[in-house]
Amino acid sequence: MVISKEDVKDSVIRRLKRNFSKSLDKATRREIYDAVASTVMELVQSNWIKTMNAQEKTGVRRMYYLSAEFLMGRALINNINNMGIRKTIEEIVDEISEPLSIIEDEEPDAGLGNGGLGRLAACFLDSLATLDYPGHGYGIRYKYGMFEQKIENGYQVEYPDRWLFARDPWEVRRSDLSVKVYFGGTPSSRTSESGKLYYDLNGAEEIIATPYDMPIVGYGTKTVNTLRLWEASSDNGFDLPLFNSMEYNRAFQKQIDAESISCILYPNDSGPPGMNLRLKQQYFFTSASLQDIIRSFIHREGTDFTKLPDYVVIQLNDTHPVVGIPELMRILMDDYHLEWDAAWDITKRVFAYTNHTILAEALEKWPIEVFQKLLPRIYQIVEEINRRFLAKLYEKYPGDWKKHNNMAIMADGKIHMARLAIVGAFSVNGVAALHTEILKKKELADFYDLYPHKFNNKTNGVTQRRWLLTANPLLSGFITKYIGDGWITNLDELKKLEAFIDDEEFLEGFIEVKRKNKIRLAEYLEKNQGIFINPDSIYDVQIKRLHEYKRQLLNILHIMTIYNRIINDPSYDPIPRTFIFGAKAAASYRRAKEIIKLINTVADRINNDHRVAGKLRVVFVENYRVSAAEVIFPAADISEQISTAGKEASGTGNMKFMINGAVTIGTLDGANIEIVEEAGAENEFIFGLKAEEILKMDKENSYNPREYLAANPELEKAVNQLIDGTYTLPGEQTFRGLYDSLIYGVEGQRPDTYYILADFKSYQRAHEQIISDYYHRHAWAKKCILNIARSGKFSSDRTIQNYVDEIWKLEKIDV
Repeated sequence: MVISKEDVKDSVIRRLKRNFSKSLDKATRREIYDAVASTVMELVQSNWIKTMNAQEKTGVRRMYYLSAEFLMGRALINNINNMGIRKTIEEIVDEISEPLSIIEDEEPDAGLGNGGLGRLAACFLDSLATLDYPGHGYGIRYKYGMFEQKIENGYQVEYPDRWLFARDPWEVRRSDLSVKVYFGGTPSSRTSESGKLYYDLNGAEEIIATPYDMPIVGYGTKTVNTLRLWEASSDNGFDLPLFNSMEYNRAFQKQIDAESISCILYPNDSGPPGMNLRLKQQYFFTSASLQDIIRSFIHREGTDFTKLPDYVVIQLNDTHPVVGIPELMRILMDDYHLEWDAAWDITKRVFAYTNHTILAEALEKWPIEVFQKLLPRIYQIVEEINRRFLAKLYEKYPGDWKKHNNMAIMADGKIHMARLAIVGAFSVNGVAALHTEILKKKELADFYDLYPHKFNNKTNGVTQRRWLLTANPLLSGFITKYIGDGWITNLDELKKLEAFIDDEEFLEGFIEVKRKNKIRLAEYLEKNQGIFINPDSIYDVQIKRLHEYKRQLLNILHIMTIYNRIINDPSYDPIPRTFIFGAKAAASYRRAKEIIKLINTVADRINNDHRVAGKLRVVFVENYRVSAAEVIFPAADISEQISTAGKEASGTGNMKFMINGAVTIGTLDGANIEIVEEAGAENEFIFGLKAEEILKMDKENSYNPREYLAANPELEKAVNQLIDGTYTLPGEQTFRGLYDSLIYGVEGQRPDTYYILADFKSYQRAHEQIISDYYHRHAWAKKCILNIARSGKFSSDRTIQNYVDEIWKLEKIDV
């Protein structure tokens, strides 16, 4: 895109006057950011409108991605990169204000996601637009995000994420497209004169869903797709008579109840009120999205719904939007009066389902009493889907009551959403080769036996535009200098870097780029947290959602053993190491929050002990988010991907580290397996039990964690330090809960559910090998470069093309 510098300058100055009544010299950084972003948004809107018009034409098949999370990150730099105008905008901002790197920090991260699920959704939207496919996202406009994480006395404390404290220049409110969503009420049926059965819902709570649209700008193309986010409100949320009766709180109660639906991501659902709100959120955005999709279809194609599967495909990102399956049935039957068989035939050809987990507890199940009360008409439809499905099971597996119960959508007093998804979708995909095989052979084996044609694998990917071009401009420029910029849209081009693997100038150049990125992270941490780290130390990084299966506990126990060894063995003088953590724990996840406390407690002890100064440092990055990740990934030397084998569906952090030149220490889990296949086992550090070995131990119930303690005195000492007062003052609470989870088992689980103690020695050896290899600068640089060069498979462009070819069947649209 070619733009006029003078026109852009004039636009920024006009917007400052119009929006803030300020001249350029009086404007704050935030106001200048707003004016610059609004100017760029105006440039985006021309192609956005053209894209919408091109895709609204009759006969265009569109894909809609329904997800509870979209972890988008900042938009300004990403958008000007994709538009090809970054250099021009940088020059303009430098002339009228401060460097763009300072102004861009005024943009908050959009609080629309938490972990890999949301970041994957964001990568997919980027790739869809870049590849010119008509694919759009639907989700919720969370007013306060998930939460802003503060670390107070070592503990995670949650505060509202006020990312919308000021106007967001990247969104457009579309009040004209608002729809109504209903909760509760009483379903009733009536029969027409022709004998047709109709259903009505009486006395339901009415919620207004108002869409806010965000543009998704493709790289080097005119395509601008849409992320549509729904905000909840009440049309009659203010009761004037109550207010005039001085009952002020009651006067606003309906509005408060409505707004709570789009208030935060993943509210605490440990009790019935929280479950109710979580289910409300899921139905709210899926119902609003489906109403919107149907409205668009009718506008383009009319009311012949037999055509719907030809022009609409809906991808369900995990189980959160699966309630959309019975909701589409309701719309087709109750609003447009289709018979059951016709509606079901259409529905099961529209939906595709992505499974993101192997953990049984993460496959959503709703108590029937909660579901039935909140969504009575949807409950009736689910009940009928289940009845018909059971009839099919009775026919295929007569007398096998255990199998029937294990597959029933409604069983044990709960509605099983993953089962509903498999029954109601035409495609079920895992997100890494191992994950998909485990689904087929273990977790969903009965369903695979029934529907083998539905199951397929789509290994996840990440967008190089965000995670290399935007996040790592130094490495991007270095790569482009040697092989050109074709890698930006074809990541396989990075393979060309292998031609320089023995070029000393190239290796030294890479080492210098990595060091500059490490200095950048050191400056970031000093500025934001007052923490000093040594850029000449090994940066060993584990940044991801805090969950026991991701085994941050394994990492910190290992750090405790290193600390013990340094202070007890004067001859031990290792390469300086900085261990970096970043993670949020769900507000109600007590043990995960205890792990955060342990990490910060150990960090405080180590970082203030002069005996290990210059040798060991531990950092917990507060409020980990996309903008922080964009500084951390480029600086990392070691990527910690240490989940219990067979538990991580895929992982995408591992891919982001890989394309930024970090070496993986990890188990053979998720996409780690495919990373090793691509980069070579000699260029990673693999340790631990394999998935089949763990499965065997689980079946035989043969695991005894005490054996591993007895065989490893260093480990035993570290584990005992959880409770012996080493890391607590007299009278303070020890880490008894973590100790008990490892040694005795808690909450009905066996000891050490995630095999931390079993894998510890192997993990320890892998780290010793890292230290040995890191001494050889050029050999280490070659490992890093080969990881970059062989990362082509892990582009989300490849993933999206696989979805398009095998599931969605989309055609490129020329804007």
